[in-house]
Amino acid sequence: MNNNQAAKNQIKIADNIPGAEYANAMQANHNSDEFQLMFFNIMGASGRVTAKIITSPGHFKRMVKAMSDNLKKYEENFGEIKEVEGPAAKEIGFQGN
Repeated sequence: MNNNQAAKNQIKIADNIPGAEYANAMQANHNSDEFQLMFFNIMGASGRVTAKIITSPGHFKRMVKAMSDNLKKYEENFGEIKEVEGPAAKEIGFQGN
């Protein structure tokens, strides 16, 4: 086995992940050990959770750096993205009765 073969990683998609989900809202929380990201698809007065990601602070920081780098490259190629207004409600999340 040469160095190129040893360096390749194989990533498999789990069988229970059917495909991509659209998210137009996100909620982030954290504690000392982890960051929790909840992605939502909000339509009108209702919505649903499309994904929930829990990761370590170190991985979260790497993801933020990667997203910032991708945003910069996107805007260099396609122009500045204008931020859309968030939902009218000040907070999105689960509410108890």
